[in-house]
Amino acid sequence: MVAFVPAALLFALFCVSVREDRRRFRNAVLLGLTFVTLSIALLYQVRHLPGALGGLIALAVFLVPSVGVVALACFLVANGVTMARKEGRSLGNLLSLLAGLAIFALLALTITAMGTGSTEIAGLTFMLIMIAVYVSFLFLCFLAYAFLYGRIKVRGDVDYVVMLGSGLIGGDRVPPLLASRLRKGMEIYEAQVARGRKVPLLLTSGGKGSDEKVAEARAMADWLIAEGVPAEHVRLEDRSRTTAENLVLSRKIMAGDDPDYRCVVVTNNFHAFRAAMMARKAGVNGQVLGSPTAAYFWPSATIREFVAVFVEHRAVNFAICGSLFALGVLITVLAS
Repeated sequence: MVAFVPAALLFALFCVSVREDRRRFRNAVLLGLTFVTLSIALLYQVRHLPGALGGLIALAVFLVPSVGVVALACFLVANGVTMARKEGRSLGNLLSLLAGLAIFALLALTITAMGTGSTEIAGLTFMLIMIAVYVSFLFLCFLAYAFLYGRIKVRGDVDYVVMLGSGLIGGDRVPPLLASRLRKGMEIYEAQVARGRKVPLLLTSGGKGSDEKVAEARAMADWLIAEGVPAEHVRLEDRSRTTAENLVLSRKIMAGDDPDYRCVVVTNNFHAFRAAMMARKAGVNGQVLGSPTAAYFWPSATIREFVAVFVEHRAVNFAICGSLFALGVLITVLAS
């Protein structure tokens, strides 16, 4: 049972951290470390199983991830092709394709290192694998916790339902991605109205881009009113240009009306956890909920969100990656 103590302690820290604030990235890391230590503890128990059964489990532990990596690479490449065909060839849309190709490249390098016996190639491969393991661990932490965070439900009364803007079609029309957010906001609004206690204001947030005819907030408000929401229940924040500004300027409006306000922020599901982290930083008193996104759009969008989070914590992440790089160089030099 001693083998399970680290997992239990990490899970306890995770619970305390989540109770303190659900919007922290450290929650994701603690959750990931809990699963890693729990897996190690379970593997340690394999030695107590009959030889054949223990051998099969040990084989599965190494075989399943290997097959899974290849399957993941194929899926990412296929998704990247779909994204390029449906959404265009921008860098953001090609992230899943690039990630899949990077996995294949690392696999090819590993096979080359094993086949040639080159110390230099082996050292480079080891370094890249270690960095890939670290980045993959963080990504899986991000993915798992983002999934859990997305299960949050609205409880109690809220004063505002804030809907974050995105680009418009033709400069003045709401695209499907943004319409998904607005529908989610309306669902929350209608559920609050049905409670019969307090009618929240729908706060649309988004300024006017250089290629847009009207502010995103105005187009969003018009969409809501056309769907039957009373105009007096809609308010606009029409100066922001980024998600950070969406949240800061919306907070100023809400806090100006009522310092004790409580809100819900709505964005798309792939963006919800990072938006929640930004909301915490901006001092917004509320959680973030996600609306549905087309399945083919989700992988590249999620990778883009993770990259943004990784860069936001660049001091720690780049230091660790740099240390792994130095370790790989040292091992190569010592083995030469």
